[in-house]
Amino acid sequence: MTTASTAGPVPRLRTTAGPALLSYGFRPFFLLAGGWAAMALILWMAVFLGRISLPTAFDPLSWHSHEMLFGFATAAVAGFVLTAVPNWTGRLPLQGRPLLFLIVLWLAGRAAVATSGIIGGWTAAIIDIAFLAVLLAAVGREIIVGRNWRNLPIAGALAGLCGADIAFHIGALNSGETAAAARLAIAVLILLICLIGGRIIPSFTRNWLAKRGQGRLPASFNGFDKIALAVTLAAMACWTYEPQSSFTGVATAAAAACNLVRLARWAGERTTPEPLLWILHVAFLWVPVGLVLLAITAFGGAVPPSAGVHALTGGAIASMILAVMTRATLGHTGHDLHAGPSTTVIYLLVLVAGISRVWASLEPQLFTPLLMTSALAWVAAFGLFIGLYGPMLVRPRVRQVL
Repeated sequence: MTTASTAGPVPRLRTTAGPALLSYGFRPFFLLAGGWAAMALILWMAVFLGRISLPTAFDPLSWHSHEMLFGFATAAVAGFVLTAVPNWTGRLPLQGRPLLFLIVLWLAGRAAVATSGIIGGWTAAIIDIAFLAVLLAAVGREIIVGRNWRNLPIAGALAGLCGADIAFHIGALNSGETAAAARLAIAVLILLICLIGGRIIPSFTRNWLAKRGQGRLPASFNGFDKIALAVTLAAMACWTYEPQSSFTGVATAAAAACNLVRLARWAGERTTPEPLLWILHVAFLWVPVGLVLLAITAFGGAVPPSAGVHALTGGAIASMILAVMTRATLGHTGHDLHAGPSTTVIYLLVLVAGISRVWASLEPQLFTPLLMTSALAWVAAFGLFIGLYGPMLVRPRVRQVL
């Protein structure tokens, strides 16, 4: 995210007399994303173990899926785009009361979905969908007014998430079928990782290696990356529409191969001294891993659908979100771009969470202990993020980065 400035002019900053928390979009939304990732998982495990029941109109699994995708992940996406778009366009960032309005919309959505059994499903749907609709309008306007056509796909991704949220609510309140809408949301998030990650990972790696004058540098974004993105788009579309067809198997296998080649071109093996870098490469590695698992499932192999789904969600999406949130928080609050031991522990914990959850799908006999391991590691990872990075997010920038 820090390299977003390379795609456009440096943003202007308006002075604000309000709290630092409302000075830039990444501050509140990274805090909300980290906090809700931990809290929603704690609630889900309490429901799963039969300790509590939520007054929601959703069935428990649908609530869990919805809140991970449209609560946690979209908060992280909001923090990213509300910070990156001003860098891309050179326009003023959303601050103060307008930013507070978006925060209130997101919070209202979480409360509405959790209590939809009381306030009514359609009322909850309107409240919940409002956040993504307003975010899309705000980001789309900035891209269009700033004539930053290169980043229109970001607005397209937000539109896709908004559409998926609408479809999720319609499915939950009618047939109870929400799987296709969830797949659409996952597909959009994976495409964002492939698009944005495909730019920032080699860029960050190249800059770090160049400073050290070390050997081979990562390949720049080129025609092969565009082909890989097109193949991945086709694969995600096939999987969203029909996850268990042979055509989907071919498409997801091809997308896995393309993204594995992309990753191999980025010199990730040379980033091991810096956790802020290697976590980006490992997070991206989850994409081809998840796609391979989806391909095996599509071909009728002995891999349940949940294995590939959790490789993409608990693996790629979660680890990439933490990778970006930690790096962006350090950079935008004036701290050195270096991960200390505690941040490295965050990365290791989220990787343990992802591996354990995928393993649980593959080993039914060990499902419960592996699920508990995954849940504990997940809550610890995001809890540690809040403990370490929360103070940076609520305090003013410490110094200017030279």
